[in-house]
Amino acid sequence: MASEFDLIRRHFTRPVSHTVLGVGDDGAIVRPGAGMDLVVSTDMLVAGTHFLADSDPAALGWKALAVNLSDLAAMGAQPRWALLAAALPAADEVWIGAFAGGFFDCAARFGVDVIGGDTTRGPLNLAPTVFGEVPRDEALRRCGAHTGDDIWVSGRPGLAALGLAHLQGRATLAPPARDACLSALHRPQPRVALGLALRGVASAAIDVSDGLLADLGHILEASELGADVHHADLPWPGDEAFGADPELVGECLLAGGDDYELLFTAAPSQREAVAAIGVKLGLPLTRIGAVRSTRAGELRLLDASGRALPFARRGFDHFA
Repeated sequence: MASEFDLIRRHFTRPVSHTVLGVGDDGAIVRPGAGMDLVVSTDMLVAGTHFLADSDPAALGWKALAVNLSDLAAMGAQPRWALLAAALPAADEVWIGAFAGGFFDCAARFGVDVIGGDTTRGPLNLAPTVFGEVPRDEALRRCGAHTGDDIWVSGRPGLAALGLAHLQGRATLAPPARDACLSALHRPQPRVALGLALRGVASAAIDVSDGLLADLGHILEASELGADVHHADLPWPGDEAFGADPELVGECLLAGGDDYELLFTAAPSQREAVAAIGVKLGLPLTRIGAVRSTRAGELRLLDASGRALPFARRGFDHFA
């Protein structure tokens, strides 16, 4: 049976391109660029909580890194380095090899050097840590929203949650919709290029991991403001939701999470700039509401006549 160090050497040791010292020593050595701030984030994935136990290992490898890079994207940071700590039930080299392949595919796609980590035996648990660079004092933060700012979201939130609903038997999606939703669930695309483009344009940003309304609430709490979201302006899934119950579609869009789209605020004077970014990236950017000077965290979902609509929940909470 392969030892821990055999597994690391065989599956997780690859050449690096912008690192002083990578895998193989007691620690890695990195050197941020002159005038850059270092942005650091970690996001754990636990079997049975964040993914199904029988998930495809290559897709899981991609996702484990992608969801962490999404946090860097939300801060306008360029991804540079990643560590991976993993608890594995067994030294299954076929599974580990496929997982490592997906992880390094994502790393290569976004120019990330994998520079170390740790493995141990235990219930399946994946904990990458990622590092990115952003010019000094230019990072996007949650606390920067201002009264009157527009609220924008990228892509089509809700598709990943619809994919999960399909796997759990809560929805039966027709094949084209099923494929789109399962792709969103298993191979999320961190919006790194969007985050970089939003430096100096967005006033605040966050990635949609726990649910659109929940994550907007984090911006509002940090910025000590409220907001109105317009139900009719939301980027409702179209053909991707074919076969799903409309009530479930609404729940997935508003509270489903696991999309890793970017939710951000920007002054009305930046509308043309935001539109131009969307065109350049080929990415839908939808204006869904506005920030208001109400109680911190107060969030209203409004119909076309301006009446408040009820919503059962905002999103996912590990301890709720």
